[in-house]
Amino acid sequence: MMVMTDIHVRSFTGSHLKSYLHPIAKLRMEVFKEYPYFEEPDLNHEIKYLEKIFSCKETIGVLIFDNTTLIGVSLGCPLTLEEAAIQNPILERHTTVDSYYFFGNSTLLKNYRSRGIGHHFYDAREMHVTQYKKFKHICFCVPDCSGLDANRPKDYVPLIDFWRKRGYIHHPEIKCTLSWKKLNETQTSNIPMSFWIKELPTYAISKDSRKEFSCSSLA
Repeated sequence: MMVMTDIHVRSFTGSHLKSYLHPIAKLRMEVFKEYPYFEEPDLNHEIKYLEKIFSCKETIGVLIFDNTTLIGVSLGCPLTLEEAAIQNPILERHTTVDSYYFFGNSTLLKNYRSRGIGHHFYDAREMHVTQYKKFKHICFCVPDCSGLDANRPKDYVPLIDFWRKRGYIHHPEIKCTLSWKKLNETQTSNIPMSFWIKELPTYAISKDSRKEFSCSSLA
């Protein structure tokens, strides 16, 4: 069993993430090649997206390092920064998406999974969002994957129970369709996605409680 001796979590907001732009892009592309995304890497597209959300001071990036090597990243930004295809399912139910904060995919290198790091991704991002009283909901969307999916690896661990325990509710009726080019394909594929949503408490967490912390005990 691998023992992690110098794993630490650091959170950055807005433009402070720009110094990690390329490492974040490369890590995300590496993980997105795996199930259930099977996405063909596109550095230009990834850089363009990251530059857009990093321009917003309300964006957060939770970065995981092993010594000085970036091994995990989890992003969050106001839903207003995401593409129309992601905003529209919420707009169909509300007149605005201003009260929604969007959690991007958490990406972690395979050798570091199942160590409890996922909780740090969510703890830090949720703590960040509660500073802003205008956000009443957190949402994210994931591919609709059948339990009988032949492409699903035997060691793949679904996160459904993890999300539910953290208070997120699946809304299969709220759907969107995203498009990306899959590995070794020449044309983009349309991928159905469904939403998970969590209502935020009415209280806010003090900025003083947001401190860098170590997860070196996650062995």
